[in-house]
Formats: sequence, C-alpha cells, structure tokens
Amino acid sequence: MSEEKLSAEFEKIKDRLIEDFKNIYDPEIPVNIYDLGFIYDIRFEKHGNNNYCEVDMTLTSPTCSMADTLVDQITYAVKTAEGVHESKVNVVFDPAWSPELLSEDAKEIMSASGAAMFF
Repeated sequence: MSEEKLSAEFEKIKDRLIEDFKNIYDPEIPVNIYDLGFIYDIRFEKHGNNNYCEVDMTLTSPTCSMADTLVDQITYAVKTAEGVHESKVNVVFDPAWSPELLSEDAKEIMSASGAAMFF
C-alpha cells in the first residue's frame, strides 16, 4: 500500500476514534474526554498486515478517582475500532493537564453547568 493511501486510511481511523472519544465522559465533569483535552496523541504504524494504534492520554490528576474507568473505556474504544488490529493506551502526566487544554465547546458547557470555576 502506498504511503499516501496508508496515511488516508489512518486519518479515517483517527477521525472515527475521535468521535468515539467524544462519547466517553468523566462522570464528575459534564464534558467528553476529547474536549477536556485528555487525548494528547493518536499514532499509527503498520505492523506487517496489521494496523497498530497507540494513544497517549492524561487525566486531570494522577489521583483521579475515575482513572481506571476512563482508561478502560478508551482502551476498549481503541481495541474495537474498525481497522485497528493492535493497540496500546499510555497514561502520561507530562505535560500535566491544565484548563488551557479545554476546547471552546468544553469551556461553554462548563460555564453553562456552573463547573467553570477553575479556568
């Protein structure tokens, strides 16, 4: 497969993953994990005939009470994504999450819900 076709294939998978991530919510915050800025990177490689996807994500804090639940949901979304055969999800805290990572949509939702006190 040409590099161009491979890149287009990975972009389609990435777009679908982002849509899946937008359906995962931190139960303590009324915003999805993508708009919260929890997803730092989505990378792809070809391993033989298999598509490998690696995701770097973070949480608001290393002591986040919902860490296991959120990581499990993200891992499931990546593992079950159409076109992904192998995957890995890394939880990283460098750089640390900050309110500057919130999307504009997230800021609006949090303001409307009264949860905007930290940005």
